[in-house]
Amino acid sequence: MSQLDLFGAPDAPAAEPSTDALAAAYADAANLAARIDPLIRFGTSSWSFPGWRGLVYSRALGETALSREGLREYARHPLLRTVGIDRSFYAPIPDEDLQRYASQLPEGFLGCAKAGASVTSAVRLTGRGQEPEINPTFLSPTVFVDEMLTPFSLHFRRFAGPFVLEFPPLPRGVTLKPEEFLGGLDHLLGALPRDFQYAVELRERAWLTPDYAQVLRAHDASHVFNYWSRMPLPAAQAEIVAPETQPVNVVRLLLPPGTRYEQQREAFRPFDKIQAPDLEMRTQVVALARRSAAAGCEAFILVNNKAEGSSPLTVMELARLLAAELKGGS
Repeated sequence: MSQLDLFGAPDAPAAEPSTDALAAAYADAANLAARIDPLIRFGTSSWSFPGWRGLVYSRALGETALSREGLREYARHPLLRTVGIDRSFYAPIPDEDLQRYASQLPEGFLGCAKAGASVTSAVRLTGRGQEPEINPTFLSPTVFVDEMLTPFSLHFRRFAGPFVLEFPPLPRGVTLKPEEFLGGLDHLLGALPRDFQYAVELRERAWLTPDYAQVLRAHDASHVFNYWSRMPLPAAQAEIVAPETQPVNVVRLLLPPGTRYEQQREAFRPFDKIQAPDLEMRTQVVALARRSAAAGCEAFILVNNKAEGSSPLTVMELARLLAAELKGGS
């Protein structure tokens, strides 16, 4: 499986820092952060977006520079205390890149890395128009440990939050019964070292069952409450897996119901403003965060640009809603 082109076009020339816009954004974020339970961590899915200048970044840097060095400034944002490390889904992250990431982060910051598709995809990732091939390392604990847990243990351990095991939807013509999936998941989770946290993200509705919740509980693993095009909304997922029963809660806000990744990406670039606010989604996420904090559990809320148009601005709106509700309830 080849590494995707993560960095895009060459860097744009640096511009003068937008100090006024960034200072205002940081001041607003700091005020909100002071009013929110520290058990609740906000973050974004990845961080290399030039359109976030004035929201997160002070300079107009390109994707390559932000991907390599942007975490340093990202982690200064008062509300951004976690981040999604998504590139690990496509290929293992080289040791030197993990070391570079770790060198930019302050103590107490935690990143949520995605397990590789080599373990979580039932089929191999192939090119468009090609027939899917069965993945022989699907649900392999050995591959997960070798490709991910070992390098993270060596180079990123103190910054490692929950590992996200995202199981993509099955392509047409491929079937996997819920009981077969749960048997494999039970084996995988049972074989993994207990010194990390694991959070499972489903993209097949049929797999979200009480039996699935029982497998998670048996291994002290968590369910990821996702906002994704073909899954029920987070509140409906919480009826199957209650946030109070989990060791940690992870929420991933990705795509509104019925939308597609490419459609949202093209419509929302350069991701510098909210274009499709979803007030119901926000209300549900804040409710989950409050339930998690009340139970003494950390909550990791990771936002993708494709959810509403701009991850940092969605984070700000969620934080405003959460702070307002906490103030109202105090």
